[in-house]
Amino acid sequence: MKFERFIAVRYLTRRQGLFAFITTLIGVAGVSVGVAALITTLSVMNGFQTDIKDRVIGAQSHILIFGRMNEATYKKNIEAVERLPLVEAAAPHIYGQGIITYAGQSLGLIVRGLDPEQERKINTLADSVIEGSFTPDWEQDAPPPLVLGSELAANMGADVGDDVVLISPQSISTSAGMFPKMKKFRISGLLRTGYYEFDNTIAYTTLSHASDFLGLKQGTTGIAVKLHNINNAEKAAEQIRDVIGRGYSVRTFAQLNSTLYAALKLEKTMMFIILFLIIGVASLNIAGNLILLGTEKLRDIGIMRAMGASPQMIRKVFMWEAMVIAALGIVLGLLLAFLLCWIIATFNIVELPGDIYYLTKVPVRIQLGDVLAVVGGSCLICFAAGLYPAVKASRVHPTDAIRYG
Repeated sequence: MKFERFIAVRYLTRRQGLFAFITTLIGVAGVSVGVAALITTLSVMNGFQTDIKDRVIGAQSHILIFGRMNEATYKKNIEAVERLPLVEAAAPHIYGQGIITYAGQSLGLIVRGLDPEQERKINTLADSVIEGSFTPDWEQDAPPPLVLGSELAANMGADVGDDVVLISPQSISTSAGMFPKMKKFRISGLLRTGYYEFDNTIAYTTLSHASDFLGLKQGTTGIAVKLHNINNAEKAAEQIRDVIGRGYSVRTFAQLNSTLYAALKLEKTMMFIILFLIIGVASLNIAGNLILLGTEKLRDIGIMRAMGASPQMIRKVFMWEAMVIAALGIVLGLLLAFLLCWIIATFNIVELPGDIYYLTKVPVRIQLGDVLAVVGGSCLICFAAGLYPAVKASRVHPTDAIRYG
């Protein structure tokens, strides 16, 4: 063991006095609590963010292509897109606006047309149906099926089997003038994605009925695409633009939900900065502990200097002590953080209201990048905290240290 490390460990373990022991313990505990609080909080936030992203993507797809296509065009484009190596599957979709009317109530909504069989290839929307189905077994003369989001149905007081009227923004020309296009639908199912924006604003029907209602003549308003790896969304979007040509808008899931993802990212960043202040406070305890050590060991420093120890060696002694305290605190903090995350994920300590969050346990997701950032940042802060005491101790004159120490 080198001289500097030997002296640092000896000073840390052989210091006498209750006050010195308490200050060292406070330094270690401060770093531990800061690291544990930061990693636990970030892991919980990662859990919520991942859960929200899964719900959003599960109801959409990784990439959406917007642009009106007739039946032959969208089938040709789907074949071309699915040949790309990054693409797993593609399916046609229809997005349009309308007004739903039921029991004297009218609400604006988004009408989404889809093919239930092809939709299963690109997302998990079918798994979100809590009652009924997209393709009910009804008599032939029954109105077309319509699946509503659970929040939308609850707001209107509608249920499965009820007949509603959709009003299209398109108008029909008659001898009496222009009239809005209206069509009767029957609610065939209720759907809950867990994302309020979808559950309260979207109504789903089959591709053919949506096309007829919006006057698309069996065409679509675009194509939904699922990738093998969601992280390749931007690269895949560029490839898709090259394949399908101009005249279409290609948007990734991040672009479609940019406001939501930006808010989640900002929230995590601000929480990281705020909680990092805990480690900053702990580093001040380390600095105070080293200043006290320098005063306590002033005579020892003078003797070591008189025996040939250089100022650089004295600085290393104090920096080693600072980093030993930091290392102990970080290791204990990591163990405490992993324990807390396991407890939160395993036991229902905080019970969430299921009707609001659609889950009853707090989700936890530990990410290696966050752990490394916390550990690296903690080391830097603790290193900086040890600089001033180390420099101050190294500048002590040997004669004055021995005389007044």
